[in-house]
Amino acid sequence: MLTVREVAEELAVCRATVYALLERGERERVWVGRSILIPVASLEALLARGRC
Repeated sequence: MLTVREVAEELAVCRATVYALLERGERERVWVGRSILIPVASLEALLARGRC
């Protein structure tokens, strides 16, 4: 599981872009308390598609 910040760093985008992906339902997310975590497989699928 990765944080929004970690995903943003991996994709070289700002955190707002990651939040936008999550809001559009393009990426899976898991709430843990007040934190949003993104499964590694979800990030890998995005990278395999070659877009963000």
